[in-house]
Amino acid sequence: MKIEKLWPELSWIEDGTLQKSTTRTWELALERSVLTGEDLYRIPFTLLAGPDLKVSFMDHKRCVVHVARESALKMRDFFGDALPINLDVVIAGAILADVGKLLEYELDENGNSFQGAYGKYLRHPFSGVSLAEQCDVPAEVCHIIAAHAGEGEMIKRSTEAYIVHHADFMTFLPFKSRLEV
Repeated sequence: MKIEKLWPELSWIEDGTLQKSTTRTWELALERSVLTGEDLYRIPFTLLAGPDLKVSFMDHKRCVVHVARESALKMRDFFGDALPINLDVVIAGAILADVGKLLEYELDENGNSFQGAYGKYLRHPFSGVSLAEQCDVPAEVCHIIAAHAGEGEMIKRSTEAYIVHHADFMTFLPFKSRLEV
């Protein structure tokens, strides 16, 4: 599966070099993963929400990219130059935030995903940064990959990293823990 089919949002990245390094990172992850592009439309986006989760990895990931982009655009509208935001960095960071899960996840004999041995040692923010650095993704995007999850609570986040972090968690936490009436 071509990465551009998996990620049509890559076309939103105006910097050609960043678009290519982001694409190459996904290509490398799929080369090293037991998962295929098709698996990403089938497996649940998280292992933490229980066995009945019907939202796929790609449904969640693409939603995060859309929410992050729209949030960045609205913040630009309201705050202007008072809070500079690099939209290309937000988009690339959102696309790459969970790329490391392709190394973290394995499939059982029934095709169900689970956290493999690699993932127990290295969570996806770490493996994601490793993949991205091998593809010359710039530090400000690698920072988003590293800081998007709980690991980011121990460092100062860039504005772009805050945007991706909150887009990710606002589209995850309602599946993990919500009040049902």
